[in-house]
Amino acid sequence: MAHTFVRNMTFQTKDLGKESTLLLTFDGKMEGLYEKFYPVVWKISTFGKAGPYRMQATYTHQLAFSKAQVVNGKIVDAETCIEIKPSEKTTLTEENNVFQFSNPEKGVDGFFQAWNKTGLVQDIAVGFMNAGDFMPKPVLYFNDIGDGSNVTAEFTPILRAYITSDYQETAVLQGAIETPVIWEQNLGALAENTIWNVKREPSTGHYKITQAK
Repeated sequence: MAHTFVRNMTFQTKDLGKESTLLLTFDGKMEGLYEKFYPVVWKISTFGKAGPYRMQATYTHQLAFSKAQVVNGKIVDAETCIEIKPSEKTTLTEENNVFQFSNPEKGVDGFFQAWNKTGLVQDIAVGFMNAGDFMPKPVLYFNDIGDGSNVTAEFTPILRAYITSDYQETAVLQGAIETPVIWEQNLGALAENTIWNVKREPSTGHYKITQAK
């Protein structure tokens, strides 16, 4: 899945029955999750109790490393970034307080890698680049990467949806979300444009997301 692709997803509801907040994040099962790295909240939208509501989400499968800036548990900015492909590596350096990733070169097969050679501990994020963006949308966060150490990662875009109002966009998830997963999709397997209906069962309070026909 090294090629670049775009996925435009629309989540829609009408007369949901209860004000509810939909959260999207890439927190599928990955080795080292919540130990070596942490997922980041991608998108949040609150749907009202009555009437129609819609949330648009666009994912582009062009990954990038960034030097993340975290404030109060949220990634608030990135100083610099570099687009990366599987089996490539890059090196983060610093000179005169200016940080820079090197041009990618051949690395470990199947993985993408970022080395920290700044002389100090750094925080690095993996994200994706949508068309027109200067900085990536963060999806995975690696903290306290020591000088001379590296981030070695692989990423399959498995997106999950939850109903919860406990988080904000770009929040770093320190542990698993407690509410149940109501939707999970490998974005590589979807069509470029899809529409999804969000519904709530009044008798149980359970939510489900199904593709619109």
